[in-house]
Amino acid sequence: MPHVDSTSDDRTVNNTMRHAYRVLSDAEKAQMVAVKDKGAELLALINGLGACGRPNPTYADDDRMLNIAAERTEEAVMWAVKHITA
Repeated sequence: MPHVDSTSDDRTVNNTMRHAYRVLSDAEKAQMVAVKDKGAELLALINGLGACGRPNPTYADDDRMLNIAAERTEEAVMWAVKHITA
């Protein structure tokens, strides 16, 4: 599958789920990049938390909490991008 940059107008050419794309304005492209960049920044912070430096984590499900935080961050970015591109 060829790579198409998310801000490229070529993304409108072929997609099986959304059959009608519109070309984004430069401002919308900038918004989408900003949302994705902030999402990536938050994911990096979440992924770096680990056990927060605790030698004996208090919660057995610390990994689960961080996984949920990462999933919700990804979901938030998805919905924000969907709003921009709708």
